[in-house]
Amino acid sequence: MRNLPPAMVHVPRPFAWVFSERVWAWAQVLVVGAILAPGKRTVSSALRVMGLSTERQFQNDPRVLNRARWSSRAVSWLLLVALVRVFVPAGGPIVVGVDDHSERRRGRTIAAKGIDRDAVRSSKSFFVKTSGLRWVSMQLLVRIAWAERVWALPCLTVLAPSERYAQARGRRHKTLADWARQMLTQLRRWRPGRALVVVADSSYAVIELLAACAGLAEPVTMVTRLRLDAALYDPAPARPPGTRGAPRKKGARQPSLAQRLADPTTRWEPVTVRWYAGGTRRVALASGTAVWYHPGLPVVPIRWVLIRDLQGEFEPQALLSTELAVAPPRIVAWFVLRWQLEVTFEEARAHLGIETQRQWPDLAILRTTPALLGLFSLVTLVAHELLNGQALPVRQTAWYTKTLPTFADTLALVRQQLWPVTITYLSPDTPEMVEIPRALFDRLVDTLAFAA
Repeated sequence: MRNLPPAMVHVPRPFAWVFSERVWAWAQVLVVGAILAPGKRTVSSALRVMGLSTERQFQNDPRVLNRARWSSRAVSWLLLVALVRVFVPAGGPIVVGVDDHSERRRGRTIAAKGIDRDAVRSSKSFFVKTSGLRWVSMQLLVRIAWAERVWALPCLTVLAPSERYAQARGRRHKTLADWARQMLTQLRRWRPGRALVVVADSSYAVIELLAACAGLAEPVTMVTRLRLDAALYDPAPARPPGTRGAPRKKGARQPSLAQRLADPTTRWEPVTVRWYAGGTRRVALASGTAVWYHPGLPVVPIRWVLIRDLQGEFEPQALLSTELAVAPPRIVAWFVLRWQLEVTFEEARAHLGIETQRQWPDLAILRTTPALLGLFSLVTLVAHELLNGQALPVRQTAWYTKTLPTFADTLALVRQQLWPVTITYLSPDTPEMVEIPRALFDRLVDTLAFAA
C-alpha cells in the first residue's frame, strides 16, 4: 500500500525483496485485507473489505498463495530478524517456544490431514478426536513493554503431514520431534552466536531431539517436561588405561524422580518463582544432574528439577534442561512462558480467522496458515512502531475495567490507522460525500476495529 502511515510503512518494506514487484503489490492487498476483515479470512473477504469486489482481475490475488514463486522460509527469516531486533535485548538469550496446533479442516482434496487429539475440546477425562492439519509452530517468547507481559510471537510454522500422507507417497513419516529438530537447526543457522533457549511440552521430551540440540556446534538449550519414571543414571566413570571394548555410556542407576518425591531425605528449597498470568508462586524445588539413557539411543546429560506446590493445589511435576549450569528457578521461569503459545493460538483463532480460510491447492494450504500466524507478529510490530514508547489505549466500558491491553486492542490500534488509508486509496477522483455525525463515525470505527 503506497499510502501507509509513515510509522507503518517501513515495517513491511524488508519483505518486498522476497516477491516480484507485481506479486508484492497483490500480497500487500491481501495482508491489509486480512488485518481489516472480520470473520472468515478468505481471499474473497480480504478483497471485499478492500473495496475490490468488482475487480475484474481478481484471480491475481489467489495466485499469490497457490501459484506465485516466493519463499515462505525467507519471509520467516525476515520476520524473526525484525522481532529479535525490536523485542530481544542485545546480548540476552533468544527464548522460543515450540508447540503443535491442530487446524480443523475437511475436504477430500486436503491430502495432508490426519486424525489427531483436539486439544481445545478434550480434557483429562474426555478425549475428542478431530480431522485436520497438524502444524508445528516456533514462536518467540518476549516481554512486550506496552502490554506489560510476555507474548508468544510466531515466526516459523511448518505443516506436519499425517503418516498416511507419507505412506501414500512412499516417503518416510516425520514425527513432531523430527520437524522440531529441523526447525531448531534452522533457527541456529539464522541466529549464530546467540544463546538460544527452547521450551516445549512433553511431546518434545524425546531423547533424539534433546541430543540433537545439545550436540550442535553451538548448542541449543532445551527445556521441557520429564517423566517421573525416566531412567536416569550417573555419568560414565573414567575409563582406565588399557581397557578393552566399547566405552561405557552411563554409570550407576539413580533413584527415579518418583522415588525422590517419596524420599523424606530429599532436600527441598522453598523459592518464589515466576508463574502463570504474570504472577509469582511459592514452590519447593529439588534439582540435580544425571544422564538420561535408553538402549539404542544417544546419551543426554540433563539437569532435572522437581517442583512441589507448597499450597498443594497441583500435582508434583518434573522439568529438564540440557544446559546443566542453569539455576532451577530460571528453568521453571522459562518453562512457564510456554503457556503463552496456547494464548497466541487462541487469539489467532478468535481475531485472525485461523480455521476459516478455504484454500484447497497444496501450495496455498502450506502458505496460508503460517501467514495468518505470522500476521499476529506483524500486527504486534506495527503497533510497537505506532506507539513509539507510549502506552497502548485499552478499550473500557462502564461495566468492565480492563487493566492490561490484549491482542484485540493491538489489532484495533492498527485497524484504526489502516481504515483511512484504504478509503483514500480506493476513493475515485470525485467521490460522493455523505456527512456523518462525529459520534456515529467514532462508534462505527470502534465497531469495525474490534470486530472479531
